[in-house]
Amino acid sequence: MRQVMLDTETTGLEPEQGHRVVEIGCVEILNRRVTDRHLHLYLNPDRDSDPDALRIHGLTTEFLSGHPRFPEIAAQLADFVKDSEIVIHNAAFDVKFLTSELKRAGLPAFPTLCAKVTDSLSVAREMFPGKRNNLDALCERFGISHAHRTLHGALLDAELLGEVWLAMTRGQDSLLDDAADDAHAMQSARAQTGFDASGLPVVAASAQDLQAHEAYLDGLDEAAGGQSLWRKFSGAASGLEP
Repeated sequence: MRQVMLDTETTGLEPEQGHRVVEIGCVEILNRRVTDRHLHLYLNPDRDSDPDALRIHGLTTEFLSGHPRFPEIAAQLADFVKDSEIVIHNAAFDVKFLTSELKRAGLPAFPTLCAKVTDSLSVAREMFPGKRNNLDALCERFGISHAHRTLHGALLDAELLGEVWLAMTRGQDSLLDDAADDAHAMQSARAQTGFDASGLPVVAASAQDLQAHEAYLDGLDEAAGGQSLWRKFSGAASGLEP
């Protein structure tokens, strides 16, 4: 199963007000293991960031002016997220910005580019109702170091989200272990049912054993006040009248 942790930084809060994406960070998780494959892009928004946004990410207009515009990297982003579950903290925010950028480029909405979008914030709120569930709070809750997060950065936040996501969903590991145990048990059962007994020795009952058996059946007949079920069925199986 391929998952991609994704985060963005923007010039402000609302794409309807002309705000743009300035940074995209993606981190790959494959079969619940973080890989070394990631996507990190700075973008030229052709505008200044709002002061509040600039204080959060620190990406100046001068720095961003030397980077590509969104249409130039749209295909690269689409290729990275293709056929994957995309995990985003507060997904509604990032998805609306990415969809706005894609629309500007004449491309379909972001959710159509991937298999699924999962909001890790919604998952955290279900797990920890009434508590702070931003990324910093979750890092502290799960003992994940985030001391180096002095400014928000899309790639850094995607990496932290990956650690938080694996910690929040670690119960899935036991499900995978149980599935492996079940598969092993089934394999063992198949091996047992396929056992070849043709080499086992056959030991016939001796005359003494047969005599003792008949004496036991006589006792059953006496206790039953007639022929016991054993003699009736064994007689029928041998073709004898009961």
